[in-house]
Amino acid sequence: MTKTYFVTGTDTEIGKTFATHYILKALADKGHLVAGLKPIASDSQFEVMGSYSGLVNSDAKQLMKASSLSLKYSQVNPLVFADPIAPHIAAKQANVDLNCASLSNSIIVPDAELVLIEGAGGWLTPLNESETYADWVAQNNYEVILVVGMKLGCLNHAQLTAESIRAKGLSIKGWVANQLTSDMQVYRENLDWLENHFSEPLLAEIEFQADSENPKIQQLDWLLN
Repeated sequence: MTKTYFVTGTDTEIGKTFATHYILKALADKGHLVAGLKPIASDSQFEVMGSYSGLVNSDAKQLMKASSLSLKYSQVNPLVFADPIAPHIAAKQANVDLNCASLSNSIIVPDAELVLIEGAGGWLTPLNESETYADWVAQNNYEVILVVGMKLGCLNHAQLTAESIRAKGLSIKGWVANQLTSDMQVYRENLDWLENHFSEPLLAEIEFQADSENPKIQQLDWLLN
């Protein structure tokens, strides 16, 4: 049976794609059949990829590169927008009806051992005026992987995000610590605090500018159980 998880983060630009790529690559290198999806993506450029021609998002391409299951671009990233703006605004400008139902209709979860669905922005990114990405995750009852961008303020951001996930009745499968800079003050103390206050396991600690092609595996096998 396919294990499907939703990957979210404590903010935008905190390394969700890097962490998702990291996990996929690590498990693929161990022989597991894995795939990554980025259903909604902004900040895209026109590109030709085999039989596909259209807007292409660099994050979605990274997930395709890390996956061991080969998928078409349109399967990985069915809702793609050009401008680097919030998805609900980009969709409105493109005359696309973005909501939980249309998102579900655009996605086919592939048959693999593990599928990671990467969100857009943070946990409560709007789809429209009344629905958020979190609402869609709750409708599908996906367990969540939380990527914590290790920076000043991460303890607050991590707790708020985790509380919001649990308030939706969802479980956090585990979390990833992604070191955003090489010089964060008291980095280890912040990491230790998070480990002591999260009951969920630390799946991976990604060091600043770590080589995602040669990842340091911690508890990633936990995702297959």
